[in-house]
Amino acid sequence: MTEKLKGIAASEGIAIAPAYLLVEPDLSFSKSKVTDLEAEVSRFKEAIDESTKELEAVRDQAKKNLGEEEAQVFDAHLLFLSDPEFSGAIENEIKNNSINAEAALDAISNNFISIFESMTDNAYMQERAADVRDVSKRIMAHLLGVTLPDPATIDHEVVVIAHDLTPSDTAQLNKKYVKGFITDIGGRTAHSAIMARSLEIPAVVGTNTITQDVNNGQMVIADGLDGNVLIEPSAAEISSFDEKGRKFAEQKAEWKKLKDQPSQTADGKHFTIAANIGTPDDMKGVLENGAEAVGLYRTEFLYMDSSDFPTEDAQFEAYKAVIEGMKGKQVIIRTCDIGGDKHLDYWDLPEEMNPFLGLRAIRLSMHNKDIFKTQLRALLRASAYGKLGIMFPMIGTLTELRKAKAILAEVRAELEAKNVKIGEDLQVGMMIEVPAAAILADQFAKEVDFFSIGTNDLIQYTMAADRGNDGVSYLYQPYNPSVLRLIKNTIDGAHQNGIWCGMCGEAAGDSVMFPILLSMGLDEYSMSATSILRIRSLMKKISLEDVKELANEACYVSETFEDNAKLVAETLKKLNIN
Repeated sequence: MTEKLKGIAASEGIAIAPAYLLVEPDLSFSKSKVTDLEAEVSRFKEAIDESTKELEAVRDQAKKNLGEEEAQVFDAHLLFLSDPEFSGAIENEIKNNSINAEAALDAISNNFISIFESMTDNAYMQERAADVRDVSKRIMAHLLGVTLPDPATIDHEVVVIAHDLTPSDTAQLNKKYVKGFITDIGGRTAHSAIMARSLEIPAVVGTNTITQDVNNGQMVIADGLDGNVLIEPSAAEISSFDEKGRKFAEQKAEWKKLKDQPSQTADGKHFTIAANIGTPDDMKGVLENGAEAVGLYRTEFLYMDSSDFPTEDAQFEAYKAVIEGMKGKQVIIRTCDIGGDKHLDYWDLPEEMNPFLGLRAIRLSMHNKDIFKTQLRALLRASAYGKLGIMFPMIGTLTELRKAKAILAEVRAELEAKNVKIGEDLQVGMMIEVPAAAILADQFAKEVDFFSIGTNDLIQYTMAADRGNDGVSYLYQPYNPSVLRLIKNTIDGAHQNGIWCGMCGEAAGDSVMFPILLSMGLDEYSMSATSILRIRSLMKKISLEDVKELANEACYVSETFEDNAKLVAETLKKLNIN
């Protein structure tokens, strides 16, 4: 009998395929004494051999799916596996202490990790600690007879099942084979969900129990339109969801006809609909969906997809590829937003009680000025190839903004002294995602060329609710009057000072939020590329006269999130818009 679960529809579409569990196995073990030491050493060597064969297959598959650069991390792991100093120390531990291979592996690998992590004056050697962890985990799995999941090796159609997906996990998913994913936790603003929309992979998140309810290979349906999950569906259910997927595909085909049309209201007023991207690979979706700009390039994925800090030249090439690809249309590139729920194995950041409120984004950049300046040099060099906007994330005070601008000016002066060409169309802006900045928007607007409202963080900071915490997910309320007042204040502050205001948070592509934002006069709407044509279609059905009072009603008459959802529904119904 079909088992059904309800989750959150995080990325549109229908996926029907066997389940692939991307779940870490239990690697716990008991330390024990052994008498046949040669047999135990032999068992360890077998685990090394099996790990080597497995890693070679992983590396080769990663090269095919992801490219040479992405596969280099596996070459580093293979080198470590073949290092006689590492394996020899484990063999000696087995023989000298008469202990099982699992205990010897654990003791020696922890010793190596401690040594590498203590090399504070050598960043390269510190980073090898992560390699030891990964290699040791693989050997341990073979010793215990369990299997580690490897998303890079998926070579047949599947729906990925996971407790959660990290951004690096999501970045490894090959769209050719991964038809969708389902997770226990998460929401629409989780980075895995955002990446799924960029990749156009259907996703259902926040099911609570999917990893416990499904086994590898079981047929599943992920309904990214309504948040439904079916395990072992009947033939009739498969047929029904196939039909639902077909109808959605037909709707997308209708939207596709708007690809080359301008984004304008029914009464001819033009607004910009832009795309959010994570890597240059996302440009295919941007161009196929007719984006009029790139409103947010999340540069942290360059860092997350690398085994070391990306070089200035590597960053320059990535930024230049996107700027040139847009052929004169504006590209807004956000400086590195690491911290919160985004981490790097090779950047040893301090443990924090509240990482979303801690050393992240622009705060982290200014604490690591050399890393920041490397990125700014690459951005300024790339600005010569098109229309670039550099955007600072998580600005909370004017002092922070001025410091960031001063570092940018310092880098610019250094490049100009070397006669490096810098673009004439360069703009400098900031994200509005801290309520303190939204409240003082009129002051910040005097210091920048544009604003971009990051609703994902603005909502969680306004509502004091972690956007990744399922227990408080009900507080993710983009239409809450308190949030809307901050957004309106930001837009008004921008316009009063002659600058434009965009939005790059997920709310920009929300069909309920859109009419309210249109009423507020938001200039640019940046969203997942897959949402562009849907919103363009909606924009063409609404005139500004239709919604001229909507913003004031939503901000100052409505009392709750639910009031505003109802208000928009009634407004669209009066306009005969489905």
